[in-house]
Amino acid sequence: MADTTADTTTAAAATPTAQAPTVRPTPYKRTPPLADVVAPVAEPAAGPLDVAVEAPVVVAAVAEGRLPGGFRRRPPSIRRRPALYLAAALIGATSLGAVTTGEPAARATQTMSHSVSVAQELGIQATPKQAITDTHAAELLGDLAVSRNARDAEQAAAANIQAEADRVAAEAAAAAAAAAAEAARPKAVRPVEGARLTSGFGARWGTLHAGIDLAAPMHTPEYAVMDGVVLEAGPASGYGLAVYIQHENGDVTVYGHMDSILVEAGQVVRAGDTIALLGNRGQSTGPHLHFEVHVGGLNGEKIDPLPWLRDKGVEI
Repeated sequence: MADTTADTTTAAAATPTAQAPTVRPTPYKRTPPLADVVAPVAEPAAGPLDVAVEAPVVVAAVAEGRLPGGFRRRPPSIRRRPALYLAAALIGATSLGAVTTGEPAARATQTMSHSVSVAQELGIQATPKQAITDTHAAELLGDLAVSRNARDAEQAAAANIQAEADRVAAEAAAAAAAAAAEAARPKAVRPVEGARLTSGFGARWGTLHAGIDLAAPMHTPEYAVMDGVVLEAGPASGYGLAVYIQHENGDVTVYGHMDSILVEAGQVVRAGDTIALLGNRGQSTGPHLHFEVHVGGLNGEKIDPLPWLRDKGVEI
């Protein structure tokens, strides 16, 4: 039994045992040569390359690791990125061949030779104009002159109308201003401004003093107390010089002893107009104005001027 075991051991030792080959670890996957990649892909399994295969189909097939049209499947150990580049190059070459089959120079020449104008596109036909005669030209110029004359006449008429309108407007404005001034003008004024009352209406020295005396410096202006018409203007007994003015209500005002008279008989005066310059003529004891009021006319009743003036809004 011991011999048998020894023999068996000796036979096992004499017979060599098959061992697996040693595999060295590599830090990265090696890329096979380009010939190994291109040859399997470029050589078709059967028949020529079908150029009718659409580009998206080819790209999708290459991305999935398969080739349409009978191409051989690439080995799984080869990475897909070089295959994608190759498929893109094939598709670009095919498209470029299809585009360059035409004749661009001929097409550009044909397009330029067949260009048309906008008028032709719209269907407008140009009609050549013929030269006009001298007679026709003279007629056209005559029509132009007539038209110009008509325009000048219209402009002149418009200018006249405008001038008339301006004149009427100016007159209306002047009338309005006059009316405003008239409305603002006083109805009655003092016969002398700044004068001093030195003698009133009534008996004086045994006779009737029929007016009032208003003392003021020589040549002080004397005014018409209201609107009226000058009845008389000149020398008067006892007054030296006198002015008689009749007013709208029929009353007459008398102004005496002035040094000079500035109005004449028949003259229309308004309230506040200067009629004379104060003086000392006639029976006078100093420069003053003798003022009277005759009710109803020149020969009417002589009344006290102070209440009469007060009724007109004038205070002395």
